[in-house]
Amino acid sequence: MIKKTLLVAIVVIGVASFAIVSIGRHRRTVQTERPATAPVANHVIATVEVRPDGSNVPENDALTDEIKPDSLLATANAPKAPTLAEGVWINSDSTTLEKLRGRVVLVEFWTFGCYNCRNTLPSVKDWDAKYRDRGLTIVGVHTPETDSEYNLENVRREVPALGIKYPVVTDNDYKTWKAYNVEAWPTIFVIDKQGHIRWLHVGEGSYEETEDVIKTLLAET
Repeated sequence: MIKKTLLVAIVVIGVASFAIVSIGRHRRTVQTERPATAPVANHVIATVEVRPDGSNVPENDALTDEIKPDSLLATANAPKAPTLAEGVWINSDSTTLEKLRGRVVLVEFWTFGCYNCRNTLPSVKDWDAKYRDRGLTIVGVHTPETDSEYNLENVRREVPALGIKYPVVTDNDYKTWKAYNVEAWPTIFVIDKQGHIRWLHVGEGSYEETEDVIKTLLAET
């Protein structure tokens, strides 16, 4: 009886050990299956911008990871939005955040093959239609994930096919993605009229909250 019990215990331990090793291998495999150009998280030390009113604002060449998602930042605590890297512009001439100063800017990182990105599109397109004439500019930063999404002709075809009328800029080398420390598709940033990031949302959802932020920032002087 003791030998039988011992044998059963050895078998159970062996199966459990194999399962743990298999899970570890699976996790490592999943983590490495990312685009060749996918960024490695880099942390940037913020410098300080002093505004005319005396308030301090963190400013850096690439966005830190200090912004709390789904929380409207006070103006004094809002970091300056990084510049948009060069890319091919669709639906508009090339522009910059500097040229858009005085307007509220919503920057969405997306890619046309992303299921979650497609789920956000109705709301993003609705905001463009409702608030463009009231001072909102939406910029879709198309950062590809799959091989087909790197192809410019595919992007040119998909943008109108999806009914997107706001500006879209390609980000094939992930420069803008890295500057904003983005980690997932879709990710939305809302930038105020002075060029500072006031809102961050990652993934689907929070549509009403994001729209409320848009309206709040449009009402600011």
